[in-house]
Amino acid sequence: MIPSIFALEFMRRAFLVGMIVAAVAPSIGLFFVVRRYSSLADTLAHVSFAGVAASLVAGTAAIPTAFIASVLAVLGIEKLREQKALLPDTIVSLFLFGGLATGVVLLGFAKGRNANVINFLFGNIVTVTSSDIVSISVIGGIVLVTTALLWNSFFAVSLDEDTATANGLPVRALNRTLSVLGAATIAISMNVVGVLLIGALMVVPVLAAMQFHVGFKQTWVLALGASFLSVIAGLTLSYYFDLASGGTIVLCAIALFIVSTIVNAVPKPSRG
Repeated sequence: MIPSIFALEFMRRAFLVGMIVAAVAPSIGLFFVVRRYSSLADTLAHVSFAGVAASLVAGTAAIPTAFIASVLAVLGIEKLREQKALLPDTIVSLFLFGGLATGVVLLGFAKGRNANVINFLFGNIVTVTSSDIVSISVIGGIVLVTTALLWNSFFAVSLDEDTATANGLPVRALNRTLSVLGAATIAISMNVVGVLLIGALMVVPVLAAMQFHVGFKQTWVLALGASFLSVIAGLTLSYYFDLASGGTIVLCAIALFIVSTIVNAVPKPSRG
């Protein structure tokens, strides 16, 4: 007998989209964490909020508009970072607050058309449509394939840019490509956890996996597992207890991080 949660079409769509986002988010977030650039995910999320507000004003589709806004922002961030005129944290903060402020101002021009803004901010996975599934699947697939093809190069650049440059890697192009993939990840995740929470799904499962102190690829596998568990548990709990899906997913991810920290804090028995 099919459980009631899967008897509803919107929940089947929710789980499908949730699994795609669960695979993509930590795959990009891992490189952000390794390069100590975790705050970039939050910054792109706030810029995506400005893109959503712009879409409400212009009457355009939210996901493409948010993606374009994020790409423009991330290219600006990378340009300023390369010039080394400001500290990286300062640059990221400028774009974070600028994106949030722009979004708030634009919402003022979207009178009567901002009823669904809460769904974009905090996620409402039950609003996912069939067309959303197609666009999320295509963009998510492109992100995963690109990441797989450039995996070793992304790792080298994230670990040490100077060494990567000495080895002949196109560091500037790789940095921008990785940042654009991060923008795409946030754009497709709006319906799942919302633009203000997607940064957590990109980073927290990775942090949970890092508590096990294993190799890079093993950490990625563990992060994927934590991400999938967070989405499955979050969607299930949100359905049966009538909770906000985005917030519940993120809380599940944080719970897994706490568990992984406790497990790895227990002293291992010595051998012999």
